[in-house]
Amino acid sequence: MIDLYTAATSNGQRASIMLEATGLPYRAHKVDLASGEQRAAAFLRLNPAGQIPVIVDHGGPGGAPLAIAQSGAIMLYLAERSGRFLPSEGRKRAAVLEAFMQVLTDVAPASAALFYMSKATEPPHPEVMAFCKNRFLSMLAQVDRRLARHPWLAGEEISIADFALYPTVAARKAILEEAQGLSDLQRWAQTMAARPDVARGMAVPA
Repeated sequence: MIDLYTAATSNGQRASIMLEATGLPYRAHKVDLASGEQRAAAFLRLNPAGQIPVIVDHGGPGGAPLAIAQSGAIMLYLAERSGRFLPSEGRKRAAVLEAFMQVLTDVAPASAALFYMSKATEPPHPEVMAFCKNRFLSMLAQVDRRLARHPWLAGEEISIADFALYPTVAARKAILEEAQGLSDLQRWAQTMAARPDVARGMAVPA
């Protein structure tokens, strides 16, 4: 059994979507970020950084419990543990890892910048917000070009890269809808939203 400690953020949703997609048995525990539960001693024992998500796999390597933080690390661990959504063949695996890292190092941070800059000043600085929005859209345009070549981010099969991207795209739905072009990304987002495992994962924690 895996315990998932999470909240309704894109980072948290990546972990819950992956758990739903792999079918690994898990229990979800809501971490109340607004009240500072992530800074409580009990949570800091799981992740000293005080951030969600965290999983505790009670059947980890050697049968011993294993705690893992960071949504990307969690996704990689679950893919390896389940043998799903991360190919073992060299070229296919490299393509998935490349797309996965594009999401985590380019697209997701650009989305996060929009959030943090919206909170930095009151009211938000319009030029700064415009810069962040345009940078985020440029990252989405790169993803759209990938999806013009293949149905999924890394090729012909869905992978951890797709599961990693979807929560960010869903959180920025308004920006995506008002943007010009990005038709392949729009098509992909609709396909992802229609998947039952993705829908269940997005609803965690209830």
